[in-house]
Formats: sequence, structure tokens, C-alpha cells
Amino acid sequence: MVLLRRVIGDALRARRQGQHRTLREVSSAANVSLGYLSEIERGQKEPSSELLAAICDALGARLSELLREVSDTVALAEQMPGVLVPVVDESVEPVTRAGVRKVAPQAVRQVGGDGSVAVAVRQDSPLKATLRSARVRPAERDVVCAA
Repeated sequence: MVLLRRVIGDALRARRQGQHRTLREVSSAANVSLGYLSEIERGQKEPSSELLAAICDALGARLSELLREVSDTVALAEQMPGVLVPVVDESVEPVTRAGVRKVAPQAVRQVGGDGSVAVAVRQDSPLKATLRSARVRPAERDVVCAA
């Protein structure tokens, strides 16, 4: 399952970093706390529509552009069966103090593409996979999606 807040956060971070701006600059321009903006970018908080519009305005982007980008990423993830299914490496069994099993990150693997988009997946844990799609056209930027 794709977490919408993660996809939104990744899209916002990609736009901010593409402009070579700091969290502090954008948080000040959007009138949101630096910590809260950081949590949004990391997919830990879901921004309201008003806050999302303010962040987009601070980034000089249209809300519709950001939502279209998010929609395209989610649609791509939905079209690729098995991409977001957790993979467990049975040979690695580190355990935390609480007894929770940890899984070492898997190598990035190419899972497909249609000629204009290439897709790769990195399995970070049993419940977290990072989906990276890149448009073949050099003018476009990468979109990162984590679930």
C-alpha cells in the first residue's frame, strides 16, 4: 500500500531540493514551523489542504501540479504488481532490545519501465519499500515514493 502522506512529502522535498532551498527558507515563506515541515516531508504528518497550498505557494508551485505529480506516482505504483509487497531476507535476523526483528536494506532492483519511465525498488524493511521512478527525458526530474 502506498502512503499518500509519504508520496506528498517526497514530492515536496524533491521540489524544495531542486530549488536548492533549505527547510528554514521554505518554512518561513509558508509560515509553518521548521519541525512540522520536516515531518511533512518525511511522511510523518499529513498536511491540511490549506497548509499544502501555503507550502506550494512558498515553493512557487501550483497545488494542482503537485497533486498531479503525486497522482502519477501513485498510479505508477498501482500498475506494478508485487512492487510494494514486503520482502523478508531470511538470512538476516538482527533483533532490537524489544525483540523486534530488523531486516537489512535490500539492494536496489530494477523492476520495469515502459520506455519513457524507469522504475527501481529498494526494500528498506519488511514494511517499507522505496519506489523510485525516473523519466527518460533529461528535462524531467526523478520522483521518489516510499510505502
